[in-house]
Amino acid sequence: MESARQMQDNIQALYEISQIMNTGLDKQTLVTCMQMIEAGANPEALAAVIRELRKETQGFHSK
Repeated sequence: MESARQMQDNIQALYEISQIMNTGLDKQTLVTCMQMIEAGANPEALAAVIRELRKETQGFHSK
C-alpha cells in the first residue's frame, strides 16, 4: 500500500502532466477519475463523458 506522501507525489505528477497536456482538469477531478479507473471504469468512456459534459456546459453558458 502506498504511503500518503507517495500518493500526494503521484497526484502532483499526474496534475503536472495534465497541465502540460492542457486538459483543464483540476486535482480533485483527476483524483476522482483515477479512483473511477482503478475501480474498473473504462478510461476512454470516462474521457468521452468529460468531453460531452464540457460541450453541454459550453452550450449552457452561451445561451
